[in-house]
Amino acid sequence: MSEDERLRKSQPDEISKKRKFVGKGVFYAELNDFLRTELEQECTEAGYSIGYAGVIVRNTVTKLEVIIKATKTKHVVGEKGRRIRELTRLVEKRFKTKQDVALFVERVHHRALCALAQAEAVKFKLMDGLAVRRACHRALRFIIENEAKGCEIIVSGKLRGQRAKAMKFKQGYMITSGEATNHYIDQAVKHVKLRQGVLGIKVKIQLPHDEKGEMGPTKNLPDIVEIKQKDKDLPAWEKKDQMDAGGYNQMDQGVYGDEQGAMGDVGVDEQYQDAGYPVDPAVAYDMGGQAEETLGGGAPQAQPMEQQYDPMGGGAAPMPQQGMPEYQTPGGPTGYGYQ
Repeated sequence: MSEDERLRKSQPDEISKKRKFVGKGVFYAELNDFLRTELEQECTEAGYSIGYAGVIVRNTVTKLEVIIKATKTKHVVGEKGRRIRELTRLVEKRFKTKQDVALFVERVHHRALCALAQAEAVKFKLMDGLAVRRACHRALRFIIENEAKGCEIIVSGKLRGQRAKAMKFKQGYMITSGEATNHYIDQAVKHVKLRQGVLGIKVKIQLPHDEKGEMGPTKNLPDIVEIKQKDKDLPAWEKKDQMDAGGYNQMDQGVYGDEQGAMGDVGVDEQYQDAGYPVDPAVAYDMGGQAEETLGGGAPQAQPMEQQYDPMGGGAAPMPQQGMPEYQTPGGPTGYGYQ
């Protein structure tokens, strides 16, 4: 035998990833069924249930943590923690784990939104002899009153007589397809063994949207679109939350960097000087572009136009002076003396 063969035999065989994940799934399913059957035996009163709502398994390096979720944790823990220590020993013997097992109990705060707890409640009501319609309607009303968006309960089996049939009870809004069903729909299935046969109970609950994540998922449904209203009362540059470094800040501070703008502190006379216009608006321009001051500061007299220019060289009658302004504006000279 060569050295490589001896080394290969001495090392333990590595488990493939496929077998590893399958083993984890089988362990979770068997542990869930084991805890469910063990905790159902604690029901001493008729129609009473602990409200087992599933289990969470956390595998760490040092120990295996098992968290039991239930609506009534008193009977799971037992007196001075006696019952939970018994469950820990049973799990260690049943599954023969190499790691240390630690069991914890977590209370379900919103039991109306837990499908497994409500299915178990309907199951014990039917075992107590309550009618199917009454039991389902009570559970349906309790779920809807506790802020659930929708609920559906299906009971199938030999409800009346020897003929098997199914009864469906629905209320509210329920989605059935899409990625949102993985986050918003909580469903569970329970079986009831009665004298006439086995009945199946299926409960589906649509959870509400919760931003805190306590009662439902934080992510909203994909078909809900929020349209924000535009506020038109104030200009955009006066809103601090909408200012941009390259846009509205320049309008506030001015092009040249001053707070009131480039022309904020300049008077009216200085603006006319910068633009090349005379300071006194009473000063007008004649056809030659020279300034003419009027006597007494009044408006300049309009110069009559003797003859219109004729490109063909012929004479023409003088243009009437109707509708001509009494004085010209300081906007600059034009062809006819007015703007």
